[in-house]
Amino acid sequence: MLGSAGAASPQVWASWRIFSSPRKGLSLVPGELDKLDRRILAILQKDARRAAELIGTDVGLSASAVQRRIARMRDEGVITAEVAVVDAKRVGRPLTMIVDIEVERERPELLASLKQWIVAEPCVQEAWYVTGAGDYVLVIVARDVDDFEALMQRMVADNANVRRFKTRVALGTIKRGMLVPLDASHD
Repeated sequence: MLGSAGAASPQVWASWRIFSSPRKGLSLVPGELDKLDRRILAILQKDARRAAELIGTDVGLSASAVQRRIARMRDEGVITAEVAVVDAKRVGRPLTMIVDIEVERERPELLASLKQWIVAEPCVQEAWYVTGAGDYVLVIVARDVDDFEALMQRMVADNANVRRFKTRVALGTIKRGMLVPLDASHD
């Protein structure tokens, strides 16, 4: 990233901004979001199809300025996807299970193999590598108990490192969030 003289390469400069602070003077911060970026993100998190012209009206920018900011946030990985959120029940997956998985050994190649299996499995909606009693927590949707049981049998057959798993059945959804809080106090 930094050249031999300590200067950032031209590719890096594009994602860095210079900020002025009364206490700190000028500083370089990679990918720092300003108040306008945060306002744009707040709008996009609620409606990713909203036109740049309308967003611009809301935040006080031109449509092209909004488009440039959105493109930059995509390039920097701030915006990772723009997807349709589908109701699992309406597409035949009414059963939601929360599964705690405990592994036998924490060897990197065994963990990598299980992670690859998790990522490749479409019924796994969310997955976390965690601390505590288990090693992973998965949120899984299934057609029915038989569908879920077949999935768990495949997981154990394909991953000999799985020591045990515990399953909880979700009786209902109280909240399913996709909105990340954007604290304006960072500006």
